[in-house]
Amino acid sequence: MHPGQAPTDESLVRRLLAAQFPEWADLPIRPVEHYGTDHDIYRLGADLVVRLPRTEWSARQALTESVWLPRLAPVLPLRVPEQVGLGEPAEGFAHVWSVCTWLHGASSAHRAPTDPVRAAHDLAEFVTALRGIDTADAHERRPGWRGGPLAESDDGFRAALTQLGDRIDATAALASWDESLAADVWAEPEVWVHGDLLPGNLIAVDGRLDAVIDWGALNVGDPACDLQPAWSVFGGESRRAYRDALGVDDASWLRGRGWALAQAVIALPYYWETNPGIVRQSAHAVEQVLADGVRR
Repeated sequence: MHPGQAPTDESLVRRLLAAQFPEWADLPIRPVEHYGTDHDIYRLGADLVVRLPRTEWSARQALTESVWLPRLAPVLPLRVPEQVGLGEPAEGFAHVWSVCTWLHGASSAHRAPTDPVRAAHDLAEFVTALRGIDTADAHERRPGWRGGPLAESDDGFRAALTQLGDRIDATAALASWDESLAADVWAEPEVWVHGDLLPGNLIAVDGRLDAVIDWGALNVGDPACDLQPAWSVFGGESRRAYRDALGVDDASWLRGRGWALAQAVIALPYYWETNPGIVRQSAHAVEQVLADGVRR
């Protein structure tokens, strides 16, 4: 999927474990099929998972999770992974990697929660709790990254729209994007945002939302960034329930819609030939955003 992507296989995982975590080196290893973009993932026995970053820019995630997940987990109403091992580059693999607990359940990308309205309330409770956590000592947000001003993504959005050509309704997408850009910017204190609340990162157990994974986009910034699930996960009544539960004003709603649209549009041309799952997910988000129309 990525230029210079690090190759991995089960043999590499076994060698890394043998050298750095020998207590787990004899457990069964098998790759996990998924359409995430940042890591190769291997089940390790019944209750662990090895996560190997595919690129340099995703290698920061293991370090971010090692610092922040232990602080966030106790106050969040949904489960998050527990990192139980932080591995060093070795065996020809150039990145920091991790061993985490495996959160049993079904990804919402494959099996949606049985009650979408209840899921909307559960996720809103999670987002509210995350926003309420002290941001002291938070890492500095990179320009253009999740939670920053939408304008930082403008060049990337327009370039992706040009690359897509007639594969989406570019006129409608640009009108929606311009409306989001024109919304009042966030002028209150920055808060924690997960930044990537896509279906594949939401885990359900017995049909109810239970866990949130993949914290590589964790940042402090504009809380509108975490409104993205309104278009990528929810719709109709559940979308309204998500907005109402979070008490979202009109300007924040427009910025959230812009985040959902930008992430989807930028992903589409990049992954068009390599990741059909991400393409389906992104196309759905674009469809949902454009169905909302532009307010005149």
